[in-house]
Amino acid sequence: MTALDTGLTLIRTARRQVSTLNGRLGQGFKSWMPKGLYARALLIMIVPMVVLQSVVAFVFMERHWNTVTRRLSAAVVQDIAALMDVYKGYPQDKDHALLRRIAQQRLGLVVDFLPVGDMPPPGPKPFFSLLDQSLSVQIGRQIARPFWIDTVGRSSLVEIRVQLDDSVMRVFAQRSAAYASNSEIFLLWMVGTSSVLLIVAVLFLRNQIRPIVRLADAAESFGKGREAPNFRPRGALEVRRAAHAFIEMKSRIERSIEQRTAMLAGVSHDLRTILTRFKLELALIGDSPEVDGMRKDVDEMAAMLEAYLAFARGDSGEQAQPTDMAQALEELRSDAERNGHAATVAFHGLPVVTVKPAAFKRCLGNLVSNAARYADTIAISGHRDHRWLTVTIDDDGPGIPQSMREEVFKPFLRLDDARNQDEGGTGLGLAITRDIARSHGGDITLGDSPMGGLRATVRIPV
Repeated sequence: MTALDTGLTLIRTARRQVSTLNGRLGQGFKSWMPKGLYARALLIMIVPMVVLQSVVAFVFMERHWNTVTRRLSAAVVQDIAALMDVYKGYPQDKDHALLRRIAQQRLGLVVDFLPVGDMPPPGPKPFFSLLDQSLSVQIGRQIARPFWIDTVGRSSLVEIRVQLDDSVMRVFAQRSAAYASNSEIFLLWMVGTSSVLLIVAVLFLRNQIRPIVRLADAAESFGKGREAPNFRPRGALEVRRAAHAFIEMKSRIERSIEQRTAMLAGVSHDLRTILTRFKLELALIGDSPEVDGMRKDVDEMAAMLEAYLAFARGDSGEQAQPTDMAQALEELRSDAERNGHAATVAFHGLPVVTVKPAAFKRCLGNLVSNAARYADTIAISGHRDHRWLTVTIDDDGPGIPQSMREEVFKPFLRLDDARNQDEGGTGLGLAITRDIARSHGGDITLGDSPMGGLRATVRIPV
């Protein structure tokens, strides 16, 4: 292997490692990020605002405040140096009355002289020691004498002591004269304006997100077979376009269903007319073994026709409405007992669920009748939480092999050894059941029952 090949291998390895690390960081960042559009939009607005405010505050404090504070501190120290020159140049002013008057009236300083002695020990430094640092630098540069300063003891004053030859000069200066003290005003304005802008942005964003939420709710309701009352396009242009597209799609689907229903009604009417004519002709012929067999065939054809039409028609003509599921399950139990089967029922949670009552009862009824055909004991249970309605139907029958539990939902499928086969059956019972469940936004699954047979689970959103 050449040096070039070795280098290329190292580059590829490094690129894979970087890609893996980037993927892990991306996954971690995605898990930390909020999932909702409203929260993400707020985050998009808040993060740049916070970054901008932080940068502005840093630049302002580091550049403007430092510069202003250094200049003000230098001016105060210059005044103190001038007073020291006056003190040395006018020894005839024994009581320093002239010096005090000049300092107070002209410079805004309070000057006092203390006996010669040691300077007080250094006091605690403030957390934000810009003033302390500026004064120390300027005194060391312009006066070059031992000094002691206190920028913490008095909130509005700064005490400065300078060691002279025969005394200690003590000067009290206004803090505002040596320090740019408008930081509170700046921070207040910054936080106040940011808060006002954030409140306005939140209110505006809520109005922009609300049409999207309504569109999502309408689409979800339509997927569950429910109506979305008072829905109309609102919001921004793009949201209105999406809402109009949804309404047009919904109208096309409803027209297609109406056309299919009308066609099926016509076909059903024509076929029922022919079957009725067959029945009348058979009734006029009289009784004979051959005629009885033909009557049985006509009845079977009528039953098959109704099954086919029920599968093709679905639940298109029914509106969803609140339904007491506990009562519906009790009716299914009563029907099973009237047919000579032992059945139990149990329900947990709030019983009222918005479904298409006739269609959903047909869905559960097909499952119960399928279980009753091959089992002696049936257990029906329901549970409703804040998101889902779950209905399970258990039996003690032979069950269905696991490899065939998805195949039995295919239309017109009749298995020789499966429990959905019956004499004269059409193979549409479970297909109709799953179609109804999915039209409610849910599904049906088959599994093993603790009773030894099959468990059919219907799960739909509430």
